[in-house]
Order: sequence, then structure tokens, then C-alpha cells
Amino acid sequence: MDKFWKKALAGLCAAAAAAATLGAAHAANDTWPNRPITFVVPFTPGGITDNTSRVLAKIVGDKLGQPVVVDNRPGAGGSIGVEAASRQPPDGYTMIYGTQGTQAANLALYKNIRYDPVKDFVPVHAMSETPLILVVNPSRPFKTVPELIAYAKANPGKLNFGSAGPGTGTHLTAELFQVATGTKMTHVPYKGSSPALTDLMAGNLDLMFDYPVVVMPFVKAGKLKPLAVTGKTRLTIAPEIPSVSELGFPKAESTAWSAVFVPAKTPPDIVKRLGDAIALAIADPEMQQVTEKFGSVPLKDLRDARLGDFVKTEMVRWREVVQESGAKLE
Repeated sequence: MDKFWKKALAGLCAAAAAAATLGAAHAANDTWPNRPITFVVPFTPGGITDNTSRVLAKIVGDKLGQPVVVDNRPGAGGSIGVEAASRQPPDGYTMIYGTQGTQAANLALYKNIRYDPVKDFVPVHAMSETPLILVVNPSRPFKTVPELIAYAKANPGKLNFGSAGPGTGTHLTAELFQVATGTKMTHVPYKGSSPALTDLMAGNLDLMFDYPVVVMPFVKAGKLKPLAVTGKTRLTIAPEIPSVSELGFPKAESTAWSAVFVPAKTPPDIVKRLGDAIALAIADPEMQQVTEKFGSVPLKDLRDARLGDFVKTEMVRWREVVQESGAKLE
């Protein structure tokens, strides 16, 4: 066989192999999903994140006809679980729960983040955003936000604020508040909101930013005093609490957001089908009830490329906040 025919035969074999691979990929995509999907949630079980993700998993699983199983992998502000999930095969069987911490702020907070929020993920669909409430121990001398700011400026570093952990929304919101108001306070991180709130009510902390569903029972019991909501407007579940914007601090506006991502190179048709299922889940009455219960707002139209652009904007925003505030991981 001369060289021409050898090259021709080799070319035909390569083409056939490529066609077979492509055909197998299309076949796999056509049957997706044919087994359970893992939903990696990089935080501990319990609380808003876990509860919301489990409701979403249930509804998305019903829409797709396969179970969506929540896999909690906490650590390093969510970065450990997200990194592990990003290394999974891009076959549509791994969903990733991302936040402004895991996809943005942690890159500035942690020195050894081994994933790229843009290159290592495909944005699928946002879930919701939740404003936080600034609460203080009722025995403290400041009863309003202006009084708190004045006290903090007069006593730099003296006030202690608790958080559910480094890189969480409860931490980042407080850092943003300091940057926006020109104050300096001391961060005391905990492993979850519960121990932090216990210390706050005991007088071991001065203040904290946390989610409405978490703090409102204590507010109603008179154990915590609310000073402001970090969203643009007041909460329907707590209309008596002013927003930071109406108090004159719009730069302190902050919401904790969540979104679903998949590993990079996941086939576009699978990404679309998963995104469509999530969109239906967000509009589902059961999901809406849970979202409202937690004081959250569903993000119905933020998906695909728009979600990707949003993540890039958040990366810049939170990097600047971390750098300007000097936030560190204790």
C-alpha cells in the first residue's frame, strides 16, 4: 500500500473515531439524566443554605425525572466543596451551589484557592438573594445606625461583630458596612450563626449581620435590637426596620446571593435543560414559600451568560471590599 492510501486510510479511521465519539456524546446527552445528580452544597447541614438547596433539589429532581442528591462539603468558606465539585466530570451529573463568597470574595480572602470562578465553571441559573439584618445587643449605648457609626468612629476596633464564619455572607456584609461607613470593627468568626448569636445575646459581642429568618425570633423576643436591613427596601416580614439606603448609606447595600454552576465543558444542551428545570423550580409554589419564609427574593431571570457577567462584576466588587477593609481570616 503506497503512502497516499495509507494516509487516506488513517484519515478515514480518525474521522470514524471522531464521529463515533461525537455520536456517543450526543447519545449520552439525549438520555441525560439517566442516574441521580449530585448537588454539592459547600456548607454544613441545617440553616438557610442547606434547607433551600434541599427544596430546590427535590423539585429539580421531579422535573428531570431523576433524584438530585445534596452532598454537603463544608470548609474554607465553601471553597473546599466548590473546588472538589469543579474537578468532577463535565457530564451534567454534578451541580454546584455557589455564593458571593465561593465565586467572588474568597479569591481575595484565601491565599490558596485552586479554582477559577470563571474558567472552571459554567453558570447555569441564579437561585435567590437575601438581605441581612444588622442586630445589636440591646444593652449597648447605640440604638440607631448613626449612633453606632459615631460610636465605632470614636472607638476604632473596640466593637466586636460576630459571623457564621470567614467568607460567609454574615462576614462579608459587615466588611462592606465598615468600608461604606468609614468605621473599623473587630471580626470574631464562629462555626455557624447559632453560637455567634448566643454570644451576642450574652453580651460577648456587640453586633452582627444575619438573615431575617435567623434573627427575627430573637428580635420579637426582645433579645436583639434591629437597626437596619441591608437591602434596597424594607422587608415585608419586618416593615418597621429601615433599610441602609433610606438611612443614607446606599453603598452598604448587600444581599447574600446563591446560584447553580456546573463544571466547565459541560455540554450546552445539558446546561440549558438543567437551567430550564431550575427556572421551573424557582417558580414552583413550594420553592416560593420557602424563599419568602427566609426573607429572600427569587432571581428568576439571571442565568447563563448574564449570570456569568454578574459573577465577574461581583469578583471585582468583593476584591475591592476585602482589600479596602483589610479583612483577614482569623
